Amino acid sequence: MSTAARTADRVEIAELFARLSNLLDDCRHDDVATVYHDDVVVRGPNGELRGLDEVTALLKRSQVEGEHTQHVHGDVLVHVDADRATATANQLVYFYRDGEPPHRTSGLRSACTAVLTPAGWRFSDMQITLAWTQGTPRVVPAPGTGDAAE
Repeated sequence: MSTAARTADRVEIAELFARLSNLLDDCRHDDVATVYHDDVVVRGPNGELRGLDEVTALLKRSQVEGEHTQHVHGDVLVHVDADRATATANQLVYFYRDGEPPHRTSGLRSACTAVLTPAGWRFSDMQITLAWTQGTPRVVPAPGTGDAAE
């Protein structure tokens, strides 16, 4: 693989983080297939999710009326190995209401595997680790239990 091809792949994979941020901030939950592989596994503060349907369902359940988010990724590192790649990024999330400063912020670390599909690179595995949070977190019920899963 040429240096130019590896560089293009790294840029496209790093762009997945930006596309994920925009998708989350715009509440376009039904568009998760534009960043995640069909059989994605996401592990994080809300437990483990398998597949696009579970990811979409959690995002929809997590939405709070009148609350917005701003996701910012940084320190993105990507290592490409043919049609698979590993990537890590730091993420800051700001939770706010229109015209008000953030009432909660969080710092997260994402470690991912990405795969090359006919539609382009997609995250196939993601481990999200909460580093810190400031403010009052909202507890999201686990699927089908009504219990908290944070």
